[in-house]
Amino acid sequence: MKVEPLLFVDSCVHCGWEQALGCAAERSPGEARGTHAAVKNEDTFKTSPFHLDLWFYFTLQNWVLDFGRPIAMIILPLEWFPLNKPSAGDYFHMAYNVITPFLLLKLIERSPKTLPRSMVYVSIIMFVMGASIHLVGDSVNHRLIFSGYQHHLSVRENPIIKNLKPETLIDSFELLYYYDEYLGHSMWYIPFFLILFIYFTGCFTPVEEESRMPVPALLLMGPSSLYYWYLVTEGQIFILYIFTFFAMMALVMHQKRKGLVLDSNGLFLFYSFIVTLILIAVWVVWLWNDKILRKKYPGVIYIPEPWAFYTLHMNNLHAAKESL
Repeated sequence: MKVEPLLFVDSCVHCGWEQALGCAAERSPGEARGTHAAVKNEDTFKTSPFHLDLWFYFTLQNWVLDFGRPIAMIILPLEWFPLNKPSAGDYFHMAYNVITPFLLLKLIERSPKTLPRSMVYVSIIMFVMGASIHLVGDSVNHRLIFSGYQHHLSVRENPIIKNLKPETLIDSFELLYYYDEYLGHSMWYIPFFLILFIYFTGCFTPVEEESRMPVPALLLMGPSSLYYWYLVTEGQIFILYIFTFFAMMALVMHQKRKGLVLDSNGLFLFYSFIVTLILIAVWVVWLWNDKILRKKYPGVIYIPEPWAFYTLHMNNLHAAKESL
């Protein structure tokens, strides 16, 4: 007995999925492939305007909550934040640990391309965990400045540390330094740059006219690049940064062969990384002959930390002025 296709579909009018199957069955393979390709192309080649609000908030909170936290800790009166309590910088760090992953998620949401969500979520979780580990270690290490701790020296070479008794206490301070400078930085910065790179993969367009940066992007590029310079030098993550930058360059050349160019958001991120590399080179050349910093940062890659430079030179300058 032959069943007419229309009668079959009508009998299943209350079953939406069967209707969808019926429609798909009646569609030719060529039509189905054409529809899939159209959806794929639409997802790949959608473009978005420059995210002025997100990039502005991102740069502002980086400067205030990350770069500004040790400055706030030093400037604000010690009576307000006793040494056995969280400092102003710690509260800045707590705010940073909440606001930054939120802004990164909003940035991913605005990508014109569908990005791997699972990788983004895992990266955000690792970012928050690493930044939280760093919060504790960095809080104690910066509070030690008030007791005479010198960041340009290693833990065991510091005058206030090397005479501790029993000597096992020195091991505890080295463990704290490890959580702060190594484990915390790795779990913080690796997901951070990974998320930026994942977002960067969606910043390509076939339209040449959209590969331009507006004036607000040009104005933001300076502060953004300067912050990345601080992030790379203070965090001692030059290897991670340069690998991310090389991956960006490789992706740009690969997409160029396909006729795709960076949109305004991609250009902003890419040019910010280029300016950052120039700033790092200037910083290294300036301190190339500093024997004390050379001792603390041995090896092929010599990139001193700004706070080590401060405790070595600027702190001494302040002390000299006060003695006058």
